[in-house]
Amino acid sequence: MAAPGVAAGGGNWFSALALGVTLLKCLLIPTYHSTDFEVHRNWLAITHSLPISQWYYEATSEWTLDYPPFFAWFEYALSHVAKYFDQEMLNIHNLNYSSSRTLLFQRFSVIFTDAVFVYAVHECCKCIDGKKAGKELTEKPKFILSVLLLWNFGLLIVDHIHFQYNGFLFGLMLLSIARLFQKRHMEGALLFAVLLHFKHIYLYVAPAYGIYLLRSYCFTANKPEPTASSLVPTLPFQEGPLPCILGSKLLGFVQCFGQSALRHRLLSVGKAGDASIFLILTTTGHYSLFPLLFTAPELPIKILLMLLFTIYSISSLKTLFRKEKTLFNWMETFYLLGLAPLEIFCEFVFPFTSWKLKYPFIPLLLTSVYCAVGITYAWFRLYVSVLTDPPVGKTKKQ
Repeated sequence: MAAPGVAAGGGNWFSALALGVTLLKCLLIPTYHSTDFEVHRNWLAITHSLPISQWYYEATSEWTLDYPPFFAWFEYALSHVAKYFDQEMLNIHNLNYSSSRTLLFQRFSVIFTDAVFVYAVHECCKCIDGKKAGKELTEKPKFILSVLLLWNFGLLIVDHIHFQYNGFLFGLMLLSIARLFQKRHMEGALLFAVLLHFKHIYLYVAPAYGIYLLRSYCFTANKPEPTASSLVPTLPFQEGPLPCILGSKLLGFVQCFGQSALRHRLLSVGKAGDASIFLILTTTGHYSLFPLLFTAPELPIKILLMLLFTIYSISSLKTLFRKEKTLFNWMETFYLLGLAPLEIFCEFVFPFTSWKLKYPFIPLLLTSVYCAVGITYAWFRLYVSVLTDPPVGKTKKQ
């Protein structure tokens, strides 16, 4: 998954990681795609063929344009490239239209716009203090963070198999958070406002942004300006070995597993306890995505990719926190191992039972309930951490 042989100096290793995952995305081009493929094709047709006044009223297709204006303009810009691939995809009346050129264009549009996400990850890595990094490249917090983000299993299968543009959108959010860490608050706020005009579902993160900006930017007259970690009392930005992004206390707002719109998440792992929460949320949340890919050819792909990502996540964070306590207690270990028999039953046992025809929803029900238990437990641990961990200032004085 990673490139251990790349020299630690410079950004060569980051470029190798970005190039590697881009090549993997290209290999996924022929795979299954969901109805979201037709949704975005129709939006390309609407924005290209109709005047602006009709964009949100066109209803020839059931997949009407229902994203905020910036995303509509994003589709409009893409449509002017799409016409050089296949003009027919831009015909509003060509419902469920598909061709090899249409497939290539739409797949490559996701891969190309992921450049925003790659740049945002690079900026986030700049915010990490590497003074306590390990000697080996693969043990460095920046390297681990880059792999966990760039090679994120959820983004790979949702964007590059199922088909969506979440990498581009999540890149805007990460870049906004990076700017907050860099004390470029106006830029961070502007980027978040732009993000809201691309996809309104990010609105539920707004309260966290509002509180943070009020505390760190608006109410700082004649006072030392708080750092981003002041919103995250348990994660001192300059001290933890991997205090990535804005910490679990802020990005807990964006842990929305089990919903197709937000399959991608980032949880700070500035200490072993936060790493444990991150791993439980990531592993459980990623498994909750399995029902999205229900076709047989994608079965080995999703299992292999999740195994690789999960094994790397656990092994790299165990190495990072080898001097700390174990990342999982016996109950958490038992729960995570339980995902294996659940998958075996849902994919390999249930299809051969008499229940398949009468109760076809059982695998989805079991997956949803099992994952809900793990996610609820992780959220509970997260809130306990918020309420019980001492602030950074008090910790330093002690």
